[in-house]
Amino acid sequence: MTLEEFLEEWNNSSDTVLVHTSGSTGKPKPMHVEKRRMEASARMTCDFLGLHKGDTALLCLPLDFIAGKMMVVRALTRGLHLIEVEPSGHPLREITQKGRFLLCNSSQSTQREPSLLCNFAAMVPLQVWNSLQVPEEREQLMQVKHLIIGGGAIDETLARELKDFPNAVWSSYGMTETLSHIALRRLNGPERSEWYMPFDSVSLSLSEDGCLVIDAPAVHDGLLITNDIVEFEVNDECGSLHKNSQNVRRFRILGRKDNVICSGGIKIQIEEVERKLQPHLAAPFLVTCAKDERLGEQVVLLTEQGEVDRVKSVCRRILPKYWQPRHILSVNRLPMTSTGKPARSEARKLVEQLIAEHKRNK
Repeated sequence: MTLEEFLEEWNNSSDTVLVHTSGSTGKPKPMHVEKRRMEASARMTCDFLGLHKGDTALLCLPLDFIAGKMMVVRALTRGLHLIEVEPSGHPLREITQKGRFLLCNSSQSTQREPSLLCNFAAMVPLQVWNSLQVPEEREQLMQVKHLIIGGGAIDETLARELKDFPNAVWSSYGMTETLSHIALRRLNGPERSEWYMPFDSVSLSLSEDGCLVIDAPAVHDGLLITNDIVEFEVNDECGSLHKNSQNVRRFRILGRKDNVICSGGIKIQIEEVERKLQPHLAAPFLVTCAKDERLGEQVVLLTEQGEVDRVKSVCRRILPKYWQPRHILSVNRLPMTSTGKPARSEARKLVEQLIAEHKRNK
């Protein structure tokens, strides 16, 4: 979708906009969301970050998904100047070559070169990582007043690269159903934390199985029960749940309910295994599972570049015995969604196919 197409849809007589889920847990699904709720979400983010009319925002995400659409809505709602570049792995390289400056408060668009300094930008981890590798792009990235990173996990290597940035860098928590993020956590400076701070109008609780329940009436009708297993911040002095206000609890993500492997009665969180291995494996990898007649499920690791023996050695050294993969399979390319997240359901299907082929060839 182009910017012109989205603006045409936004300005038509319909009360809703068509968006698609990211597809991280299955096939992307279409959703119709209310424009008034998108505007409410935009105000929540702008208020949290202190963005004002005339500030500059960078649009470098695809407009087919909620993250890109919401950048435009924030600009329209708050009167931000929007710099549009073609979505790519190096958005800051494009900013001086193809940047288009859209004056959202006057609905005018020009081709003049925009300022390199942005008050606000949202990127996926891959875009940030690529920008850090090029000195000129790294310098531009450091000038962004508020950089929000979402759409994928931020590993320890990337977090270390960002921890000393002079301006605010945030990790976002949200989904299509919440119309982008409803909570942020700082990745740099004295406020750096592993705990997400929800917006003021958002209330949180836990389901019986430990998953996050979101009550955000401004952006979603009714309670939203997620598949994210979380823990709330605990006050060390009294052991009670820490509340930053009456309805706000900081939280930490442990993983997804549908990413729990039950192997021989032991529950293994896929994301925890990946976090343990991340600092020790250079090649791209992901952890998944396969059926096992004896254990129920078994841990399986997919890796690119074919370094199976080295990966096996690292797993034996780093992981607890019951977390260690029973199969380590080399693939040309890991299954990923169009937004750069691991395609978990695809990975499981691929593993079943590879294991079946291996058995047939024995």
